[in-house]
Amino acid sequence: MSLNLKTLGSFPNTRLRRNRREVWNRRLVAENSLTPEDFIYPIFVSEGINKRMPIASMPGVDRITVDLLDNVVGEASDLGVLAVAIFPEVDPNLKTPDACEAYNPDNLVCRSIKAIKSSHPDVGIICDAALDPFNSDGHDGLVVDGHIVNDESVEILCKQSLVQAEAGCHVIAPSDMMDGRVSAIRRVLDENGFQDVRIMSYAAKYSSSFYGPFRDAIGSSGALKGDKNTYQMDPANSDEAIREVAQDIEEGADMVMVKPGMPYLDIVQRVKDTFGLPTFAYQVSGEYAMLKGAVNNGWLENDKVVIESLISFKRAGADGILTYMAVEASKLLKMK
Repeated sequence: MSLNLKTLGSFPNTRLRRNRREVWNRRLVAENSLTPEDFIYPIFVSEGINKRMPIASMPGVDRITVDLLDNVVGEASDLGVLAVAIFPEVDPNLKTPDACEAYNPDNLVCRSIKAIKSSHPDVGIICDAALDPFNSDGHDGLVVDGHIVNDESVEILCKQSLVQAEAGCHVIAPSDMMDGRVSAIRRVLDENGFQDVRIMSYAAKYSSSFYGPFRDAIGSSGALKGDKNTYQMDPANSDEAIREVAQDIEEGADMVMVKPGMPYLDIVQRVKDTFGLPTFAYQVSGEYAMLKGAVNNGWLENDKVVIESLISFKRAGADGILTYMAVEASKLLKMK
């Protein structure tokens, strides 16, 4: 719909700066707002006791051991963050070509779920369904004769999703981009009495260069053989994202996600406008690392750029944001 500027008012009768004059007026007419309830906090967990291990490529982000989850999740919850997402750094000795550790009911993810459920029962817990932390090849699916196989991978993803649901996970988030995995996971969950466990599908996940620091964090960067172009989306494509999202919704996804975030805000907007389903975006590790790298070099002002980067997701239509800055941003918002 084209706008007729004459019907909207023109200068000097209309002065658009009038509504920007004072802080109270700017806040009153703001089209979007940002609160801690918009954030999902990704947390990296590792084996051991009482350890924090800094991630060099993600300044300010640590891997933590399971016993520290109480304090870390508690801080986020006290600030108003409603949900966390768990990502494991798996012992390399447990990584195998068949990724069987992914469906070990006592694996690092399942123990983390139980610890959070015990200490913070009101906090939402989201867990990926993907094999890259457990796969000795570093891929999200199984590798057979140099190819990432689809249907065999989906079978393992279903087993992984089931043990996570049994441990108490509220939301399974398939991030693997295998075809048909949402319907398969939904069927397995329902058949085993987990009808209330939700699926937040990584419906439009691009084969991006912005994931490097994340792979450092979970220890898959050195293991990865080749690239993920045969299953993650081409960054050149937009219409394909709509097809991917439509298929996942038809298969039973309750919520959908776009990943990465800021370089793909156009996709976030298209998905939200097209489907109206709860739509999330992931401000991924490379986005975080770029911002913090510039801040640490004195090129950007930290507090302002944190909030500005996050409000862009809301402006694009995202209902929520997975961000490593969830705690930091929540503190900044409390100070406003």
